[in-house]
Amino acid sequence: MDTGDVRFVYRHFAFLGEESVWAAEASECASEQGKFWEYHDILYENWVGTNVGAYSYNNLVGFANILELDSEQFAGCMNERKYLDRVRGDSEFAESNGITSTPTVLINGLHVRGADYATFRDAIEAALAESGQ
Repeated sequence: MDTGDVRFVYRHFAFLGEESVWAAEASECASEQGKFWEYHDILYENWVGTNVGAYSYNNLVGFANILELDSEQFAGCMNERKYLDRVRGDSEFAESNGITSTPTVLINGLHVRGADYATFRDAIEAALAESGQ
């Protein structure tokens, strides 16, 4: 049910070198075809280390092929580096907000740490209560 009380925003934090920037850009190119989260998941499933070739151009295109994305549209998007400014802007936002690792969750600007539902539920409920929702 969409009540409009909470908004979820995903931002990239491409801080592990050029491959992490390419991967973030590729996920946005996949988003153009409605496959952001599927592409996001493939990236995480295939991570084997920082800047060791897991997110090379050919591998990123290969992941798009696995998802049956339009290969010409995806390659054009990547070659144009259409989302480079967005990825850089997201990373600058993270740095300016004291984020040093992923994943990091901000709820109304407050860093929330933890991996369990209760931690996030409590923080969201407290933020809603503060805003009078």
